[in-house]
Parts: sequence; structure tokens; C-alpha cells
Amino acid sequence: MEYSHSDAELVQQPIGYWSWAAYNAVVSRTRGALAGIGTTQPQWWVLAQVARAESVKTRAEVSGLLRNYLDTGPEVMESEIDRTIAQGWLAEDAQGHLGITAEGRAFYEKAAALQDELWAERHAGISDEEYLTTLKVLQRFIHNTGGSAWHH
Repeated sequence: MEYSHSDAELVQQPIGYWSWAAYNAVVSRTRGALAGIGTTQPQWWVLAQVARAESVKTRAEVSGLLRNYLDTGPEVMESEIDRTIAQGWLAEDAQGHLGITAEGRAFYEKAAALQDELWAERHAGISDEEYLTTLKVLQRFIHNTGGSAWHH
């Protein structure tokens, strides 16, 4: 890979710009690939939360966990949960418990395979050590600027 600047110049580059550019590239690629199989990123989040859960989760639990992802917000997450149910991937009982349907399980497997492919694509040429360092540096930037972030 050819980098944009020399090492001496890169250390002077603004983290805000490069973290934004990385965010845009990764999220745009992910959302485009998921759209290609007929879903949105928030719908994938919902489906994955229910499909991977060790115990049954309620709508409120799923929405509460996901509403801050990428500044989605509670209204959008509620709407995306509704769309996931309308797709027939999840069912909701009278108490708000969400369960994955057979159609949902099949779609989840397809989407999970795509996510695995995207992971491999993003991580090509990047060692686990480099990735770990990158995440720790980004978390330090967040801490140093008084921000907060958490991903389950």
C-alpha cells in the first residue's frame, strides 16, 4: 500500500480527519454490502443481538443497547426493530420478547457470512497487534478529549 504522506508528515496529520475518513469508508462499505442482500446496518445489529443472545431479549433491551450505535437514536432503532419484524426475521410476543424465526435464522447466517467477508477485507494486511494498538490509540484519543464510548 502507498501511504498519503511520509512518516514524518503523517505524524503531523489531524486525527479528526483520518478517523472521520476511516469511519466513512468502513461504514459506507458495510452499509452498501448489507443493502446488497436486502438489509440495513441497524437491522443487522438487531438480528445479531437476538440470534446470538444466550437468553431471550426484550425489544427494550435490544433498543436500549443499540440506540447509541453511530448516533442512531431510539426512534430509529424502534423503527428498525419494527422493520426486522415486518421482514419476518423476528417475532415479538405480548411482553416484548423478541425471537428469531426460521426465515430470520437463515437470513442471519447469510448476513453473518457477509460480515465475516467484510471483516477479512478490512483487516487485510493488518496484524492483530496493529489492530489492538489502533483501538487502544483511538480509545486514548476519546479519553483525552473527555469523550466516552463503549461497545459491548
